[in-house]
Amino acid sequence: MTRVIVHAGYHKTGTTSLQDFLNDNRDMLAPYLRYYGKADFPDAGAAARIYAQKPFPWRLYRFRLALRRFLQDLPEGGTIVLSRETFSGGMPGHRRIGGALISSYHQPALRLARAIIVELRRRFGQDVDITFFYTTRAREAWIRSVYGHLLRSIRLTDDFDRFRARFPALASPEEEARRMAGALAPVPVVTAALEEWGSHRNGPAEALLTLAGVPEDIRARLTPARRANAGQSAQMHAAFLALNRRGGSRAALKAAKERLLREAQNG
Repeated sequence: MTRVIVHAGYHKTGTTSLQDFLNDNRDMLAPYLRYYGKADFPDAGAAARIYAQKPFPWRLYRFRLALRRFLQDLPEGGTIVLSRETFSGGMPGHRRIGGALISSYHQPALRLARAIIVELRRRFGQDVDITFFYTTRAREAWIRSVYGHLLRSIRLTDDFDRFRARFPALASPEEEARRMAGALAPVPVVTAALEEWGSHRNGPAEALLTLAGVPEDIRARLTPARRANAGQSAQMHAAFLALNRRGGSRAALKAAKERLLREAQNG
């Protein structure tokens, strides 16, 4: 029988660290699981993100077709791990078509999850064992991390207080996952908090490896997790904010931000 663990989010909860870790240890983990991430199904990952911004039924169908094309070449049997945070849709703070702020994962995430379940059963049969796995993070630390990401990735011109005020009722990733658990039942939903697993040598991937049944002695021998996408300092946030407010072309803004990042990395 085929078992599939779908790591479907959320953004800024250690997802990149988990994905890098699984990719770094693919060969050693091969007897226990087959890992597929962003580089393995770019079309499906991009289609999921676009659907969150443009939630039209045909966009969801395009996601299903992209996922179907990817799944058709996967062998049956064993444990498969699919990891892509866009399976939960778009990060809060981005905008949907028409300009409205994305302020919740739930509706796009639920529709995407149900589409994933349909396509997995289509490929591997109705008896396929599916588990959704979500990494989470405490609300305020998560919102600050989202804010920092948006400062460097889009032309966000709000300071943090103004940005935070736009989301007075924003659900935390843990709350979002609990809603998904109720909506997807009887398909199980498992969560792993970054606060609990982030300091582990294997990072949040350790919780997934435990779920997948990878032996403890194997887990202890894997290449340790790399810390990825670490947040920038308050000074960097201020610099990004000043650049975003300055105006200019998108290309010039991107180049200026990349220059700041290089300078920071070089000390």
